[in-house]
Amino acid sequence: MALVLHAGKGNKNAFKTLIAAEYSGVQVKLVENFQMGVTNKSPEFLKMNPIGKVPVLETPEGPVFESNAIARYAARLKADNPLYGSSLIDYAHVEQWIDFASMEVDANISKWVYPRLGYAVFLPPAEEAAIAALKRALGALNFHLASNTFLVGHSVTLADIILTCNLYMGFVHIMTKTFTSEFPHVERYFWTLVNQPKFKKILGDVKQAESVPAVQSAKKPAQPKKEAPKPKEEPKKEAPKPKAEAAEEEEAPKPKPKNPLDLLPPSKMILDEWKRLYSNTKSNFREVAIKGFWDMYDPEGYSLWFCDYKYNDENTVSFVTLNKVSGFLQRMDLARKYAFGKMLIIGSEPPFDVKGLWLFRGKEIPQFVIDECYDMELYEWKKVDISDEEQKERVNQMIEDHEPFEGKPLLDAKCFK
Repeated sequence: MALVLHAGKGNKNAFKTLIAAEYSGVQVKLVENFQMGVTNKSPEFLKMNPIGKVPVLETPEGPVFESNAIARYAARLKADNPLYGSSLIDYAHVEQWIDFASMEVDANISKWVYPRLGYAVFLPPAEEAAIAALKRALGALNFHLASNTFLVGHSVTLADIILTCNLYMGFVHIMTKTFTSEFPHVERYFWTLVNQPKFKKILGDVKQAESVPAVQSAKKPAQPKKEAPKPKEEPKKEAPKPKAEAAEEEEAPKPKPKNPLDLLPPSKMILDEWKRLYSNTKSNFREVAIKGFWDMYDPEGYSLWFCDYKYNDENTVSFVTLNKVSGFLQRMDLARKYAFGKMLIIGSEPPFDVKGLWLFRGKEIPQFVIDECYDMELYEWKKVDISDEEQKERVNQMIEDHEPFEGKPLLDAKCFK
């Protein structure tokens, strides 16, 4: 029996397997007349995948579902397939980037795209969080691709296929040039891959989205019809109550509680203006961004804090330390409206030091951040005394990623904005 892939023609998860098959010399046939919402609810399809998710690969040994597993299956049909690299560490790195492509890129693109297209409920805070998480992921990817043409080694691997297909949905539907230009190496990588002959055979000509689509109403499931109630004896009609009296009987909707920081007196410092200045300053950083920061800074409305990780002796593996800091920043999303932060990973060899600078709305660290972000207790926190010139200069150096910092090189610097 030939390998049959059950999915629609434009399914980006099906593209993964079809491209992997092209590179592996494996014949995979896309099923004809597939209709999403109909075919995948049929008894025949549900025997292959009981939850009805697409795609499914039909093989002589039985069906396989989940798109990454299907692509892996197609790649492994060829012995010693270069799609998995040429060594055990290559194999590990391929798997690493496949997980990254799924958990950091695809998950966040989906949270951004699907509500916009009407396939999920649109919630502005959820979209903001998804975009912020996606930007962090693309920033990490951009850093890696600055010195690498492909994710692993010097040729296409399965990781490149899966990541490109995941990026495809973003580039085609929602990631405009204005958005992606912040990540030039990711742009170069994506257009290089989609124009490879084997990719292009499956994807065709790819065009980038020109605008972010307007929010579509989420499709609601049909409500079951209620049976008509049996007729009852009509009670004696009472005289209608005055409108004012009727309104009093209705329970007033409870107002959404405001964040205490929103109740603080207005500040002359507009946080978004500082974030824009920081992001847009490409040269003369001290003269423009640092000077601008102190011109804007309002010690009555904001406070500055140094943080030092308590367990730096445990930071013995670079990528684990970097992931630890990235996780902290991701969990700080709840404070994005009220904070700006810089985290430095310091040292050329382990153990690495992790130190940070944070700007918070208010004169103290917001209590809701302390309560809800468990990472806070992993750091020692010290309020910056801006009357101390040494502390003020330390703030300057942390904002501008000064190197060396306190006599040591920087392994990396991460910004929360």
